[in-house]
Amino acid sequence: MLQGGGGQFAAFRLGTNTGPASPLLIWGHGWGHSHAALRPLAEAVRAIAPSLLVDFPGFGASPMPPSAWDTADYADAVAEWLMRVPAGKRVWIGHSFGSRVGLRLAARHPELVDGLFLIAAPGLQPRRSLAEQARRKVRSLTYKTMRALTPEGPARDRLRRRFGSADYRQAGALRPIFVKTVTEDLGPVARQVRCPTVLVYGERDTETPPDIGERFQQMIPRSELAVLRGLDHWTVLTEGRHQIAHRIGRFLETLP
Repeated sequence: MLQGGGGQFAAFRLGTNTGPASPLLIWGHGWGHSHAALRPLAEAVRAIAPSLLVDFPGFGASPMPPSAWDTADYADAVAEWLMRVPAGKRVWIGHSFGSRVGLRLAARHPELVDGLFLIAAPGLQPRRSLAEQARRKVRSLTYKTMRALTPEGPARDRLRRRFGSADYRQAGALRPIFVKTVTEDLGPVARQVRCPTVLVYGERDTETPPDIGERFQQMIPRSELAVLRGLDHWTVLTEGRHQIAHRIGRFLETLP
């Protein structure tokens, strides 16, 4: 285990350099997970490139961040660490929350990232019907009204369980970060990305539907989109592992 970002997060090495032109793969996991969720994928490509798998602050083996970070803070912490990693070609591979951090990293520190491979990348509001928008507004207003009338304690916890998403309910001390994260609009950030980018989505993903990838592809100049049939937000990492590993290998071959 390596320490990164001034000791703020842990990183785990997998594989060794296979040649002078071999890129280093940096892996960023999804919300509520750790590097372990991406390790099987990293194992699948270890023959072609070495990897460093990150535990973001607040997850896995890493301590809590010092304040309520947003994804820019996470990206800056990663950048601080990468500045101390030996120079060479680097590719960021992120899933969900890790894709948010990757977009920020490529936009804010372009000299540190040579390519992005983003799986189920969020950061844009899904397109919803007028009826769905109305239902969500009513639900949000109801929750806010009831929360204002309910003191902190067991009763408010019941409200959170009733109205909040699973990630929100389970966020605990990370809840302020979660709220910041899910409300971010990464459209302006995506337009600043200049490195080659691959966007991969599961056809059945309802958390980050492929529609988001289609819009990101229009925003990121050097990007391509792949939609994997029959897979959702999580099975894209398991059932889709070999498809993704193949696409990673092909992507590395095309990097300048």
